[in-house]
Amino acid sequence: MPELPEVEIRRQYLETASLYQTISHIEVEDRKLLTTDYNTLVTALVGRQFTGTRRVGKNLFVLTDLPSVIVHMHFGMTGDLDYYHASLERPRFARIVFEFTNGFNLGFLCPRKFERIGLLDDIDAFLKRKKIGPDGLSISLPELTERVRRKKALIKPVLLDQRIVAGLGNWIVDEVLFQAYVNPEQRADTLTDNQMSKLHAAIQLVLETAVRYEATYRDFPKSFLIHVREWDDSPYDDLEAHKYCPRCKSRIERSTVGGRTTFFCPTEQVILQ
Repeated sequence: MPELPEVEIRRQYLETASLYQTISHIEVEDRKLLTTDYNTLVTALVGRQFTGTRRVGKNLFVLTDLPSVIVHMHFGMTGDLDYYHASLERPRFARIVFEFTNGFNLGFLCPRKFERIGLLDDIDAFLKRKKIGPDGLSISLPELTERVRRKKALIKPVLLDQRIVAGLGNWIVDEVLFQAYVNPEQRADTLTDNQMSKLHAAIQLVLETAVRYEATYRDFPKSFLIHVREWDDSPYDDLEAHKYCPRCKSRIERSTVGGRTTFFCPTEQVILQ
């Protein structure tokens, strides 16, 4: 499933490829993928240009040259974008295609049909209505501290709650807690100032690293916990090596926290009393 880093990469891709090009037509193979009526979508967007983007968590908003017309993209389980020349074969799974007058197209790839596109007129109103919190890459330490400490639940499910901070998925939260030396079962309202500072820094580190490496997990530093997960492209030659903490060499433990599979180091991630 695309996480915040993958959606940020798609945001950068769209900005690089598709801005300031006039839309001539929109091809929609399956109208169930639209959250806005097809005719309304076409009427609003044909003749318009994409002028910029904004991402909050896993939600991508594409601005147009008409401020009240904003495209909302949600990438579901496996969504992606593909910019290509109209003379080339249409990409597989490009179920929604924005055709530009310059002869290029932007395909919205929907392999499993969980992806969605629709129109908005106010991003902030949408975020408020959907109760989506501040983005993980932009949230400040004071804001994170206030939002986390008001919860008496375990820290892992708190960080997974998109109302608290947007865009942190399961592996990201495990990595953040590992980098911050915080146990996933410590109560959120008991975190110290030092722990909150480390937590905030870890969120930035993990997300920025994932974007830098284009979410190619095997390329992440070996100091990252993510390598204990059973990815097909683990960078370890020794399959046993990835089961141990890259810092202290203790065996990584696997448990279930908040209903989610969780990896942590029992030696370094201890609950502070």
